[in-house]
Amino acid sequence: MSDHYYSHSPNAKSEERTWRYTLRGHQFSFTTDRGVFSKGEVDFGSRLLIETFQAPEIDGSILDVGCGYGPIGLALAKEYRDRSVVMLDVNERACTLAKKNATANGVTNCDIRCYENGVNELRDSDTFASVVTNPPIRAGKETVHEIYEDAYERLLPGGELWVVIQKKQGAPSTKKKLEDLFGEESVEVKAKDKGYFIFFARKN
Repeated sequence: MSDHYYSHSPNAKSEERTWRYTLRGHQFSFTTDRGVFSKGEVDFGSRLLIETFQAPEIDGSILDVGCGYGPIGLALAKEYRDRSVVMLDVNERACTLAKKNATANGVTNCDIRCYENGVNELRDSDTFASVVTNPPIRAGKETVHEIYEDAYERLLPGGELWVVIQKKQGAPSTKKKLEDLFGEESVEVKAKDKGYFIFFARKN
């Protein structure tokens, strides 16, 4: 099997590097490595999602699906210290880095978990006010749509899903899938920039 950022155990030889980045006005130090997504900088789509996100009106935790080395989840945890942020990824190396980055940046209101079989590995009691995802496009449309389905099931009534995706990598099919799940009237485009869409859907 090819070695991808969505592999459970990347084979790429480790070569960690640390760099600094500002997100939502907070300065972060990120350690990244080969075998994880966007190891050289916070990718444009994730940055757009981080800057566009708004906290939900309802109380509850935030879930970051496909957290990688942690930029989205840690940025939101730093901004919303009164909320717990659960961060999931299939990539063991990414999860190890996310934990290291949480410690390095003094973020304590997060719970980073590595999984192999998707959001369904969460505890039965886990429900969320918001789910955010920069989905693993290269893992395939079926996997991406399963993330949306699982997110819908885990959201509290009034909870919100935020997705960043490029037009050429499946934005139209994402819009259709979210409308099927949440209803057309509950899906909005919150931002568009450089071919990236930020989709927002609220569960009734």
